Amino acid sequence: MGHALIVEDDADSARMMATLVGAEGFSAATARSLFDARRQMAMQQPDLVLLDLRLPDGDGMSLLDEHELIGNSEVVLMTGHASLETSIQALRHGAADYLIKPVSAQQLQGILSRVMRPATLRAEVDQLTDDLHRTGRFGHLVGRSEPMQRVYEQLARVAGTSVTVFVTGESGTGKELAARTVHDLSRRRSKPFLAVNCGAISPNLIESEIFGHEKGSFTGAERQHHGFFERAHGGTLFLDEITEMPPALQVKLLRVLETGSFMRVGSTVSQEADVRVVAASNRDPAQAVAAGALREDLFYRLNVFPIELPPLRERREDLPLLVNHFLQEIGAREGAFKHASAAALARLARYRWPGNVRELRNALQRAYVMTAGNEIGDQWLPRDVLVPPAAAGDASMLRVPVGTPLAAAERQLILATLEHCGHQKERTAAALGVSLKTLYNRLKEYGV
Repeated sequence: MGHALIVEDDADSARMMATLVGAEGFSAATARSLFDARRQMAMQQPDLVLLDLRLPDGDGMSLLDEHELIGNSEVVLMTGHASLETSIQALRHGAADYLIKPVSAQQLQGILSRVMRPATLRAEVDQLTDDLHRTGRFGHLVGRSEPMQRVYEQLARVAGTSVTVFVTGESGTGKELAARTVHDLSRRRSKPFLAVNCGAISPNLIESEIFGHEKGSFTGAERQHHGFFERAHGGTLFLDEITEMPPALQVKLLRVLETGSFMRVGSTVSQEADVRVVAASNRDPAQAVAAGALREDLFYRLNVFPIELPPLRERREDLPLLVNHFLQEIGAREGAFKHASAAALARLARYRWPGNVRELRNALQRAYVMTAGNEIGDQWLPRDVLVPPAAAGDASMLRVPVGTPLAAAERQLILATLEHCGHQKERTAAALGVSLKTLYNRLKEYGV
């Protein structure tokens, strides 16, 4: 049984929370000031500290700086309103989560179900670091290059907190794998991880898919439907291609992030959302905001902790490790293991990889199928090689006058790239670093 310390100056609120904590199997003590909290912690180290931000003798946040006193306790801040500043402060000071007052029984139960000592999380990160040195893997990601080491450091730092993460990077760089690694290292690991591609759902259905709907709320709604927020309760919701979400729905998502509640389509009853959101985009978020594809207020609410994944061309030293990883994966699935020859590795190193790690995996799958023996040569691998910048002709250049509206510049770039790729849409999408769905949407807008 764990022990919780409730630092709350309102006696009624403190008693109510102590009762709820006790009902979940924890012993509970209360403190009405920082002075009292320090005294109680000195007598018995709590597993969990529920800490009010405003106390009679100071700011509750200051207690987080007393590392010897906090020791191995998990700290959850309590605040009267959720804000971006609160999230950033909680992360900076090492808090695991924060609750919005008045605290509901459901909110508190969710927190108590995830209590995990910080030392346990640190030990798991240390184990992943050892695995990285030994196998070249960190969670679901593969690579030892310096750019990936920076990514791992950020993932390890943010996973143990509750803050929202925004992962950016070109198509195929592994944004969902980064999100899964955050989830697996978090206190929510025992709850669901759900991934939603906002660009792959019809605009007419996306609200229902994300928030759910009531029976009879629209034509065809023959039964109540639980959306992704309800199905991911207590866990992590990965919103990929967030810039493809319709603007009207972005407003509702912002409200969920700010209030922690939502309503199903056709309902007037509010539902609590105990979900951690990890968003992702293969577009530059700042450009998406300027083009009107992403609301600025939503961007700032999602971008509490940004992580940018490097393209494969910026971490070519990881290629042999990735090749071995994918061939082992394919071999285990197909029942026969094959390896890449030196000539194959040399060709792979010269390729541009516009589709990044995903394209590499697909290329190796094809080469594996086409190779009769157990050594994969360069015969069935991509033949397009890197072109030195000095050798690139004007045919591959696009000149856009200064002052051209972003939407017009984007149109010119997409159509020029489509022409350059011989109207092969898969290659065009890979070269632009966008999904095929996004490319189709743009071409539809342009009447192509």
